[in-house]
Amino acid sequence: MKAIRRLTVRPVLPDPLRPLSDLARNLRWSWHPETRDLFQSVDPECWTASGRDPVRLLGTVPPARLAELAEDRRFLRRLTAVADDLDHYMSGDRWYQAQSGRLPAAVAYFSPEFGITAALPQYSGGLGILAGDHLKAASDLGVPLVGVGLLYRHGYFRQSLSRDGWQQEHYPVLDPHELPLAPLKEPDGTPAHVALALPGGRELRARVWLAQVGRVPLLLLDSDVEENDPGERGVTDRLYGGGSEHRLLQEMLLGIGGVRAVRTYCRLTGHAAPEVFHTNEGHAGFLGLERIAELCDEGLEFGAALEAVRAGTVFTTHTPVPAGIDRFDRELVARHFGPDSELPRIDVERVLRLGMETYPGGEPNLFNMAVMGLRLAQRANGVSLLHGGVSRGMFAGLWPGFDAEEVPITSVTNGVHAPTWVAPEVFRLGARQIGVQRAEDALAVGGSDRWDSVADIPDQDIWELRRTLRAQLVEEVRERLRASWRQRGAGTAELGWIDDALDPDVLTIGFARRVPSYKRLTLMLRDRDRLMELLLHPERPIQIVVAGKAHPADDGGKRLVQELVRFADDPRVRHRIVFLPDYGMAMAQKLYPGCDIWLNNPLRPLEACGTSGMKAALNGCLNLSVLDGWWDEWYQPDFGWAIPTADGAGTDPDRRDAIEANALYDLLEQRITPRFYERGASGLPDRWLEMVRRTLSLLGPKVLAGRMVREYVERLYAPAAEAHRAMDPDSARGLAEWKARVRAAWPGVSVDHVETSAATAAAELGATLALRVRVRLGDLAPEDVEVQAVSGRVDSEDRITDAAKVPLKPVGGPDLEGRWVYEGPLALDRTGPFGYTVRVLPAHRLLASGVETGLVAVPSGDLVEAAGLLMR
Repeated sequence: MKAIRRLTVRPVLPDPLRPLSDLARNLRWSWHPETRDLFQSVDPECWTASGRDPVRLLGTVPPARLAELAEDRRFLRRLTAVADDLDHYMSGDRWYQAQSGRLPAAVAYFSPEFGITAALPQYSGGLGILAGDHLKAASDLGVPLVGVGLLYRHGYFRQSLSRDGWQQEHYPVLDPHELPLAPLKEPDGTPAHVALALPGGRELRARVWLAQVGRVPLLLLDSDVEENDPGERGVTDRLYGGGSEHRLLQEMLLGIGGVRAVRTYCRLTGHAAPEVFHTNEGHAGFLGLERIAELCDEGLEFGAALEAVRAGTVFTTHTPVPAGIDRFDRELVARHFGPDSELPRIDVERVLRLGMETYPGGEPNLFNMAVMGLRLAQRANGVSLLHGGVSRGMFAGLWPGFDAEEVPITSVTNGVHAPTWVAPEVFRLGARQIGVQRAEDALAVGGSDRWDSVADIPDQDIWELRRTLRAQLVEEVRERLRASWRQRGAGTAELGWIDDALDPDVLTIGFARRVPSYKRLTLMLRDRDRLMELLLHPERPIQIVVAGKAHPADDGGKRLVQELVRFADDPRVRHRIVFLPDYGMAMAQKLYPGCDIWLNNPLRPLEACGTSGMKAALNGCLNLSVLDGWWDEWYQPDFGWAIPTADGAGTDPDRRDAIEANALYDLLEQRITPRFYERGASGLPDRWLEMVRRTLSLLGPKVLAGRMVREYVERLYAPAAEAHRAMDPDSARGLAEWKARVRAAWPGVSVDHVETSAATAAAELGATLALRVRVRLGDLAPEDVEVQAVSGRVDSEDRITDAAKVPLKPVGGPDLEGRWVYEGPLALDRTGPFGYTVRVLPAHRLLASGVETGLVAVPSGDLVEAAGLLMR
């Protein structure tokens, strides 16, 4: 029989055990081994059965066991020590509190998904895991962050396989009362709500839940409340589900409702109001509109409010392809804003202009969430060095007249939260070398360029560690494989082979990620005979563990999964290659440490960063990857292998796959397997272990989320907070009026004449030319602009590369024709083909850069021809 109603019955803990409840409700347990060990000791069987979730554990432990623990002095001493440690962690000064300068009082961090722990399944892939790691690292560093997201009642789907290997989706219902969450409450005890106005006088209400991620509060908005109609109740039903209007409502709730939730949280708790708002991908971009509306209510005009909001906003883009960005029909967005809907005080045309693709190559009837994010943020970044460059090219249309490298999008390369992803065995080996506290600091805070102490760990210890982790993975794989085959309908008699699946002494390769086509799940199957030879080699075999989910609407991705599963089902190789369904954080935490090689073969440059290889590297796993994302930035032959790419413009996709798959097989056959199985005088794979050692010592400090968050603080949050403070109402009005005046006057700005002291087209290195320029400023004055000389090497088409920019000084004017004279030196500091040009940019003390406005005046083609500006 099925229950007609479900409710959660909470245990009543004996007084001595009350601290267990606080420990369970703070998600620091998910990366703090002592807390997890304490919960495991409460009841080891219940701990395993609960999925290692302290909240579920406490709901299932028999009262007799709780009474027994309440009298157990040894357990109570451990409980007191762990509770005291959490209290010290929450209240003590950390890295952030030791920094000089005026850092933000608080930062609000918005993301559509957060991967904190498998016990709170609110993530689908890399974006969510990255957001979770950002919060954890901010907590460890003491950064006063407030996270904001949505609470999806079905989370992301659970994956299983049909008998023929087709992906099946299941959406379990999540009860917030059974999750490590607490409702945010008003002083009278009623749940805190936020509300959005919908067309036709309707309303979307959402309750605010609080997840405590160490020191960082995470606010999750939940529309499944009784006050909503059925349609509105389902807005937060599942992650990345539904049609366009459903997604639009989710993103309005995340952005607009999220700001309102932050204001409510600060009002109720006294938390400092955020000075910086960080938009993690375009999904949360509407937060800028809500903040503009707040300032308009305080008396600012729209233009001034826009400038004030931009000053304190950081936007991070994660996608390297336009298809990965949410875009909505213009009329759909218009219907949800304006007098009859949300933000009625703001003209809907102003809202639309922020997101419309009004640039060459754009689709003028589409509202682009990333474009809005960039227009509402004064600072923006990609998530790796390569991705920053790709993003500058992708969004260059927003800054016409500028070369892509000048587009104001920088990069902060992602990192991973080491305390979450480093296996306990790896941590213990490091702690044995340098001590527990230093090891914890090295993983959480980072700061050093290399971990030299790794050099002192004996080869034998590293090899035994790798073998132990591999053996643990083999046991995990067999357990999951058996469960998967039972789900697919297999009987016990059919499953005897699973006892021999994988081998703890065989070179193990991992490949696990989402399954869009560009990640090329099945590239390894390109030459099946050759792959079989690698899997079944008599002296140097390999084994492969594969996992990944295709989006429920992506039948192409599901076909790739099925193709891989059918190959792995072949009795000839199924003991050497396996597909594990339902890839998630719990599986990943066993998979990364247990693999010897982490494989990544996307189509370059479509992997924005790709952090799974970082997690593997922190456990001594070597990377084998296409030079994309972070691997393009940090690859060295000392600690991994690069799969050559065939990404020339003339290479068709099929031929490209063939070339790159062949290169993958060659690397495995000729370089990787011989090195793994080759033994030195000590009987160990000396050359392999040296690569493991270099991976840990040189890559380890780079891939930390602590390093990433410190970069965000120093390079983006601190400047954004400073700009926010400078943008008082009068300054915001002044900047808005100045921008309007400059835009109106810009057609009258031109470069009329350029002359130099160069008599010939050849010059000597180290010489200096005197540059003299006449420009028209129209209705503008010299203080409104900067005139620059731009110089550098030139390519075969006379484009300046690696440009240096030097401001020129006004020396006279205006003349009778309204022209101003600017002069300055031009240093010839590079040999070979050298060129220069001049340009005029708007200049104002409150601009983040001269490129910000997208306005530039350069010499006309006729003037360039007459001036002879190139020297060879």
